[in-house]
Amino acid sequence: MAEQYRAQFDAEVTFANGGGLRTEGFRLDVPGRDVTDDELAALFVRHLGLLMVAEVRIDRRTIIEEPHKGGRGVATDTPPARRLVELSHAITDGMTTLPGWPGPRITDWLTREASRAKYAPGTEFHVAGIDMIANTGTYLDAPSHRWADGPDLTGVPLDRLADLPGIVVRVPAGTRAVDRLMLAPYDVAGRAVLLHTGWDAHFGTDRYGAPEAPYLTGDGARALVEAGAALVGIDSINIDDMSPATRGERPAHSALLAAGVPIVEHLTGLDALPPTGFRFTAAPPRVAGMGTFPVRAFAVVG
Repeated sequence: MAEQYRAQFDAEVTFANGGGLRTEGFRLDVPGRDVTDDELAALFVRHLGLLMVAEVRIDRRTIIEEPHKGGRGVATDTPPARRLVELSHAITDGMTTLPGWPGPRITDWLTREASRAKYAPGTEFHVAGIDMIANTGTYLDAPSHRWADGPDLTGVPLDRLADLPGIVVRVPAGTRAVDRLMLAPYDVAGRAVLLHTGWDAHFGTDRYGAPEAPYLTGDGARALVEAGAALVGIDSINIDDMSPATRGERPAHSALLAAGVPIVEHLTGLDALPPTGFRFTAAPPRVAGMGTFPVRAFAVVG
């Protein structure tokens, strides 16, 4: 890494509208060892965001070889940390997403061997086929999944699917019902609200579909709609309670999708996300006439 320098100095500031400011032993990133007092004064004013400065006197200045700490005046060589977090399950041949529902079948439509007869020597391709229901792996529900007159996958706007500011709601272990009170502390307006239950640890097993799987209550869903949530996701088998006692009622689906709030089910990896400060994307292809489809869900952190 290139050498980096910081200046240590005293500064006395006089303001054009009266008054002043004095600092001692202030340290500031500088672009190089040969920075002048005038340049240092300008960096100091910019770094602190000072307005109506008439004069800056620099005293007891020393230049130190030291890594930059960041500021408004000097760009650092190291950009802010940024990472991508995978939040979707891989789709594999025969996998189980919902117990009792058919798994996908992945086949070869054109093998590499067969393609060699179609192309020039040394050129080959592979084209696969997949036969699956739309509710496979990590998938998104559009309003038409629940409501006959709701938008399908082609009608969900991108600002509900991509680059959304995200927030994670950590659900305490052993808690089944995520209700209005549990959601009350969170500012969810315009955000992707991701419910982290930890139930994804059971994905692909019989336990995943057990009656005690966590879910969002109907009242909790209505609270998210009222607060302006843009999208709601969960790492459980269903955003609604699937236990036999519900008799197939789906109040969370009904409330969210009626309000145009997409749902992402079967998320995974939410433990790798911070509570806030990330952007979330879960965009399916634009398939007309379909209300659900798998997504590559991910977050950008930093």
